[in-house]
Amino acid sequence: MLIDTHCHLDAAEFDADRPAVIERARQAGVRGIVIPAVERANFDVVRDLAHAVPGACYALGIHPLYVGRSAEEDLDALDAALSAARGDPRLVAIGEIGLDFFVEEASTPELRERQEHFYARQLDLAQRHGLPVLLHVRRSQDTLLKHLRRRPPVGGIAHAFNGSFQQAEQFIEQGFALGMGGAMTFERARQIRRLAAELPASALVLETDAPDIPPAWLGRGPGGRLEKARNEPAETAGIARVLAGLRGTDAKAQIGQCTANACRVLPRLARVLEDTAAA
Repeated sequence: MLIDTHCHLDAAEFDADRPAVIERARQAGVRGIVIPAVERANFDVVRDLAHAVPGACYALGIHPLYVGRSAEEDLDALDAALSAARGDPRLVAIGEIGLDFFVEEASTPELRERQEHFYARQLDLAQRHGLPVLLHVRRSQDTLLKHLRRRPPVGGIAHAFNGSFQQAEQFIEQGFALGMGGAMTFERARQIRRLAAELPASALVLETDAPDIPPAWLGRGPGGRLEKARNEPAETAGIARVLAGLRGTDAKAQIGQCTANACRVLPRLARVLEDTAAA
C-alpha cells in the first residue's frame, strides 16, 4: 500500500484535471495521500478535499514562505481550526510548517525572525493539540532542531529532507521520519541518495510534494533537456522503486516498511487507511 505523505493536491495546477490525477494515483496503488495546508486561506480547502478523496487526510499550518503575508491572528485561527477538528480522524498533523533559509527574498533578518516566531508558535500548538508536525526543511536544519529540543518531542515528518547524516540522526532522535521524494531519483543528488541507502529502514517515508519536485523521468524534452513538469501522487510508485533499488531491497517490502513508518509518525493515518479499506 503506497502512501504519499506530502502532496499539495489542492494546488491550482490540478484544477483542470484533479479527478483524473486522483484516479491515476489509485491505479498506481496509492491508497493514502496527506494534503498539507500552507496558509489560513486554504485550511477549509484541504479539509474538504481530504474528506472527498478516499484515503486522503490533511494537515493544517502556515508554511514559512507564507508568513510574510500572514498575520498574528492567523495563528489564532489555526488554533481555533485545530480545536474544531479535534474529533476529525482525517486531521493527522500540523503542517506544513518550518523554516526556509534558501529562498533569498524570505531570508532577510526580519523575515527569518518572523519565520522562527511562526514556527515556534506552531510547535506550541502541536504540543497543545497532541499532533505531530510536517516540517519544511530548507537550509534550516540546525535552527529547526534548536526549537524542537526546547520542547517535549512532537515527532512527525521532515519533508524533502536534504541535510547531513548527523542532522538526519538528530531528527530521527526527535521522533521524525524523513521524506524521500523526487529529488532522490536524480543520480547527481548524491547526499540524498546516500541518506536513502544508509539510514535505518524505520526512518524513511515516501512523498511527492506534487505538483513540485518532479522525479527524474518527468520533464525530459528532446535530447534529454529538462523542462518544467507537473508532479503527481501517482509518481509515488516510481519513487518507491528507486528507494528500493538504492537500498537493495524488494520494492514490495520497501513499500510496506514506508507505510508502517508513516502510520507510526502520523498515528491517525492508520485509521484513515483502515476505514478506506473497509469501505
